[in-house]
Amino acid sequence: MEPDLLPAWAREMRALFRSGTTSQFILHGNVFDLVPGPDGRDFLPLRQYLTAVMFEPFGVVVQYDRGKGIRVRKGAEHFHRFLKAFDAFEGTAWASLPAGGQGKFDNLDLPGLLPREPKRALDLIDRFLRGALARTKVVDGAAVADPLRVAVLIDYAHFIAPQGDPLYLAELSQTLIQLLDWASDPAITGAFAATVLITENLSDLNRSLVENPYSAKIRLELPSAPELQAFIAHLTRDVADFSLLSDLTRDVLAERLVGLSRVSARTLVSRSEAAGTRLTEAYLTRMKKEVIEKEAFGRLEFLESARTLDDVAGHDEAKRWLRQDAILLRKGIKAAIPMGYLLTGRIGTGKTYLVECLAGEIGIPCVEMKNFREKWVGATEGNLEKVFTILHALGQVIVFVDEADQAMGRRGGGEGDAGLSGRVYAMMAREMSDTANRGKIIWIFATSRPDLLEVDLKRQGRLDVHIPLFPPGTPDDRRALFAAMARKLRIPLAPEELPPLPDNDQLGGNEMEGILVRALRQHESQPPDGRRPLPEIIADVIREVRPSAHSERLELMDLLAVKECTDARFLPERFRSLPLAELNRRISVLKTALGEPSSPAL
Repeated sequence: MEPDLLPAWAREMRALFRSGTTSQFILHGNVFDLVPGPDGRDFLPLRQYLTAVMFEPFGVVVQYDRGKGIRVRKGAEHFHRFLKAFDAFEGTAWASLPAGGQGKFDNLDLPGLLPREPKRALDLIDRFLRGALARTKVVDGAAVADPLRVAVLIDYAHFIAPQGDPLYLAELSQTLIQLLDWASDPAITGAFAATVLITENLSDLNRSLVENPYSAKIRLELPSAPELQAFIAHLTRDVADFSLLSDLTRDVLAERLVGLSRVSARTLVSRSEAAGTRLTEAYLTRMKKEVIEKEAFGRLEFLESARTLDDVAGHDEAKRWLRQDAILLRKGIKAAIPMGYLLTGRIGTGKTYLVECLAGEIGIPCVEMKNFREKWVGATEGNLEKVFTILHALGQVIVFVDEADQAMGRRGGGEGDAGLSGRVYAMMAREMSDTANRGKIIWIFATSRPDLLEVDLKRQGRLDVHIPLFPPGTPDDRRALFAAMARKLRIPLAPEELPPLPDNDQLGGNEMEGILVRALRQHESQPPDGRRPLPEIIADVIREVRPSAHSERLELMDLLAVKECTDARFLPERFRSLPLAELNRRISVLKTALGEPSSPAL
């Protein structure tokens, strides 16, 4: 296959191998997908692609995983000859295994007939590999080198070299030494031999392998729109009139499927054909959402909303800024888009609601990152790696992280978490600061306690714009929000029918919604005769409402939002002239009263 027809990862792999500097490759990412075959018209599983295309000039290809053991994909006669010699020396009987197919050596490609246990399997492969590279032949009565070209594929590598300290696991130590030796031994790196470790998440693999300077880590990305176009054309090549199957053309369908693997795209299209369901925009959106959420193991959830920023009461400057983003994205001016946003403010000020309304207006996918932490070693990092892969494949996406102070890690790690918090922090910080993602992956963090979020995550170049949200501070703003809450609850009242609220800024959207729910409850519970009008009941509930018992904590959240703000236009007038020294003093007083350390998190 011509080098320019190879996928990008395959070109990189081939160039590194031919340079003579690297013979061990760790393939990670989209490793369970299909790869365009040598003729450009067929698509092969990765393992088959490696054997048939990448290692086509090799004489022997040996594959091993812990579940199926050793299998010889190519050059079985050479491996069988080695087994006979090995049997004679070690007293084993591997070479006398019964035939498993039509060919003389087909048994060597059957799972489970050769060793499965890593120590024995890798030792057997190592002996064959070194013997194959040292092979000679006689020419004119003299022995000359005649090495075999050998490739070794280690599938599901994280199951034989998982995260863990090899000092406390003797078997893991032996496995790691074997794999590391293949990467660094000049007798192998300088010969026509290659070892390939395959794992979906690099973070699942032992750090000794990941950080090994002698191996090349190559990421397989999810297919791009042009790559999906070629695959959809291949998949539907027998469909004469594609319009009978889909409302969209093949090219548009491929663009809509960005973010899926080829296997998932094939499943979606085949599912539609089998069910006799047309590929409409609505069907495609629903199914793509379902597939991606499953591939992310529930760590990503698409936010779909019929609301727009017009449904947000107040927060005028925030809405104006976010609408500018929508315009810039439509124009393709990515350099003017912030890397991310930090939404701050006391609970109940509408941070999550603002993002939901933005999702309905901005015109690009919006996903919420759900809980990705797990108790198993390496599982959390693997979840994050999978999430990042999907985000990159989506092209343009807004990523919402609610309660960010709880979700993100700490630079120094957390107590009793074996360094997990620090690793999560490092992965997030690295991903969020990649300027190649500007205008493609837009992060939105929301928290009422921004002081508990690492300073480095909040800096310019990660979360550039900090937008504080506050309860409405004027009678007109309060009335507008009160009316919006009534519309949300579908209470049939005109804005002028709503009673006035207390003349302070202690009532936010949550409190207003609570007032309306209590009033509606009383109204609907009245006896049929002598029913009081709903506005009158709402006025009674307002009079009975007690101020929050947590006023100091709510004030602290307000002042922390003021301190974090990056642009004075987002601040109400009452906060714009507040000196920083007085702001810090009041925050310190409130923290002391609440029994918290007065110094901010670093």
